[in-house]
Amino acid sequence: MLEEIKINPDLKLQYLKNGYWSDRTLSDCFHESVRKYPDREYVVDDRGCRYTYRQMDEAASKVAAFLRSQGIGPGDVVSYQIPIWSEFAVITIACFKAGAAAHPIAMSYEEKELVRCLNLTQSKAYFAPTWFHKTDYEEMIQSALPHINSLRAVVLLDQTREIKSSCYAWKNILHDYRPLRSEECARQTGQDIAVILGTSGTTCGSKGVILTHDNIRYSEETFNRELGVSMDDIMFMPAPLNHATGFHHGIIAPMLTGAKVVLQQKYCCREAIDLMNLEACTYSMGATPFIYDILRDLETNGGAIPSLKFYLCGGAPVPGYMVQKAWDYGILLCEVYGSTESVPHVFVRPCDALRLNGTTSGKPLEGVEIRVVDENGADVPFGTAGEELSRGPNVFVGYLKNRGITDEVLDDDGWYHSGDLCVMDEDGNIRIIGRKKDMIVRGGENLNSNEINDNLEGCPGILDHTVIGMPDERLGERICAFVVVAEGFENLSLTDVIDYLKEHRISKRFWPERLELIKRIPHTGSGKVKKYLLREELLKRMKG
Repeated sequence: MLEEIKINPDLKLQYLKNGYWSDRTLSDCFHESVRKYPDREYVVDDRGCRYTYRQMDEAASKVAAFLRSQGIGPGDVVSYQIPIWSEFAVITIACFKAGAAAHPIAMSYEEKELVRCLNLTQSKAYFAPTWFHKTDYEEMIQSALPHINSLRAVVLLDQTREIKSSCYAWKNILHDYRPLRSEECARQTGQDIAVILGTSGTTCGSKGVILTHDNIRYSEETFNRELGVSMDDIMFMPAPLNHATGFHHGIIAPMLTGAKVVLQQKYCCREAIDLMNLEACTYSMGATPFIYDILRDLETNGGAIPSLKFYLCGGAPVPGYMVQKAWDYGILLCEVYGSTESVPHVFVRPCDALRLNGTTSGKPLEGVEIRVVDENGADVPFGTAGEELSRGPNVFVGYLKNRGITDEVLDDDGWYHSGDLCVMDEDGNIRIIGRKKDMIVRGGENLNSNEINDNLEGCPGILDHTVIGMPDERLGERICAFVVVAEGFENLSLTDVIDYLKEHRISKRFWPERLELIKRIPHTGSGKVKKYLLREELLKRMKG
């Protein structure tokens, strides 16, 4: 994989000189926390599993010893398809100890996608539960094995069902293997590959994002410092751990300060509230729909989460009314912005949340540079829309086995071209207004789908909504709105929506020209709308 890494040599020297990058790996960071806080809790999940730093070290060291016994180490990839369980952290730390690149896979991936992922990464080991949420993972991997040429070991977590095949059993590894001693762990530097994360795939197709130890360590150390979190804070993480949100902020960030993370294996709003109260969680992070559900539940059913100081919201813009509603319960709602390639590098600091009130995505992290450029790559004036570019110690180093796409988005000067449209004000705050590809081109006019979508906020009877471009022979595209309606509004019509927009003096060019009711807006695990699925659904309905 080394030939696929793309790092500007001058930037590398600059980051090393500034101390942003170093010889420290995430394994080194973990061992430091074990030494400082051996008996503090690190990971807790809603199945009753609890690991102190010492216990996590012992379990991960046994799994690392197993990987070594299979000849797996630096240069190799270990894949794991694990729910939001504490074992996810065990395997991740084990990979760091063994020197292998961690490769977490979405639980939703079925056999065809699994085969593609394992062959793309040439994974040497695969971990999964025997069974989870109506899926037989043991049966799936057994069926997939003839089509995979790299695996040396398949390990099944056998808590829910005994193993039927000849795969390795998780409980036997924890029982039989001697922990790998710290001096036996792989000796690497911060510039070595730590993890390969899949993108959320809103454009139909996930890419393998290569991140180094330095990328992740710098991002999370800086994030922790600027948020003011410490060893006494407790993170509640409901987001999938294979996504950047869950991996970086759920597994890595708490570990760097000796803090604790509480995991919920399958998001349920009321259970999340109860769990946060039980564990006295002080902050959380996830997609905007998570906190929307929590606030609605508190409003409907009563209660509070007195320990929760702030919630970091990503994946979609945060409306001002939601910021105010959260503050009614003492929660500061802070928007964050980023991607798997450039993990949340812009965010609203808690101290600014109420003042900014959802009007911006915030300012960049220390050490991260932001540019806003036009179609020719020239910087645009403050207040003018353009593409957001970021450069910094956190930015990824390439896509796995896809140099062509890497070169399209990561230029030779180290700037990551996000494809997101934003506006920057004179204070350096940026506001994300949509995707370049999400522009609806109607009769030659570029209409921002995010702006159109915002206009629907508050329309009576609409619980959730998004807009897409609808193919039109004459104009190229027209505006189509997909909406989820509340009970009693099943007959909501396009006329009803337009009447609402008229009442609020919304320009006619932003009115939807077609309304489609749907039971649920499809989102990725990180909260982004899967618009390609809606486009497919719209074409079916138009043909029907």
